[in-house]
Amino acid sequence: MRLVAGPADNGKRLDLFLSEKTGLTRSQIKKLLEAGDVLSNGKKPKAGERLRPGGNVEIHIPERPAGEALIPEPIPIEILYRDDHLIVVNKPAGLVVYPAAGHPSGTLMNAIAFHSKKLASIGGPLRAGVVHRLDKDTSGVIVVALDDNAYYGLLEQFRQRTIKRLYHALVSGAPREDEGVIERRIGRSESDRKKMSVRTRHGREAVTRWRVLERFDGKASLIEARLGTGRTHQIRVHFSSVGHPVLGDRVYGKKTYMEIDGKKVHIPRQMLHAKSLEFIHPASGEEMFFESSLPGDMKEVISVLRNRGQRD
Repeated sequence: MRLVAGPADNGKRLDLFLSEKTGLTRSQIKKLLEAGDVLSNGKKPKAGERLRPGGNVEIHIPERPAGEALIPEPIPIEILYRDDHLIVVNKPAGLVVYPAAGHPSGTLMNAIAFHSKKLASIGGPLRAGVVHRLDKDTSGVIVVALDDNAYYGLLEQFRQRTIKRLYHALVSGAPREDEGVIERRIGRSESDRKKMSVRTRHGREAVTRWRVLERFDGKASLIEARLGTGRTHQIRVHFSSVGHPVLGDRVYGKKTYMEIDGKKVHIPRQMLHAKSLEFIHPASGEEMFFESSLPGDMKEVISVLRNRGQRD
């Protein structure tokens, strides 16, 4: 791949630039740099080199070893749309998006490899065509590219923040306002590197716009959230930071049950659902819109909360 730094890339670290352009992680970029597979203006650079507009970067992504091949598995998934360029799926909660440490198989990508014989090469083999992801315990709409052109087209829309993503979440308590915007930078937690936090020295801009759809007697609220940025765990971290963590979130909230009429109501997982996704088809230019209804476990918790309000 040959890439040219633009005005917006002035002063940006080389490894961050390459990660944004290719979808590879910065640790993967580091390995390519160490292997001599990256040239900046014809020379071998360092990861922290700062770019200037017009700078030329060449990156060679070698084939992965055969042992790392993505194994197709007959896992049932709800396909909302599929063509030669991309596939849109309604991911159930409990399904990891792609294989990684601790989850070598049984993932959404294993299922897609079974249901679609064609996959993109970028990010392959284990994350072929993955331009965004949902946490294991988050359900809802996700798109995966099936060829490289679609991958880069979708990735650019994510970078330009033109893709519209809407989530529904059950959060603890009742926000004072009916709608608002959370603008708090998010970065890796300095006390626990496995978590994200708004209390960090190296946070990145993060914007979440929200409004209340329904209130449940002060115990919980159904929230609609739109992402202005796409940081890791963004909705979960943002709502936890303002005192309204997502119900069932074991990492940022830890409230796994609610006390309703003297009884403990179990919250099976984080009550977060990717409700809809809207983007421009990277091949046809057509406006695409997909949505999915709330899954059964969220509907059940909402039903319990509503019934309590009716009894009161």
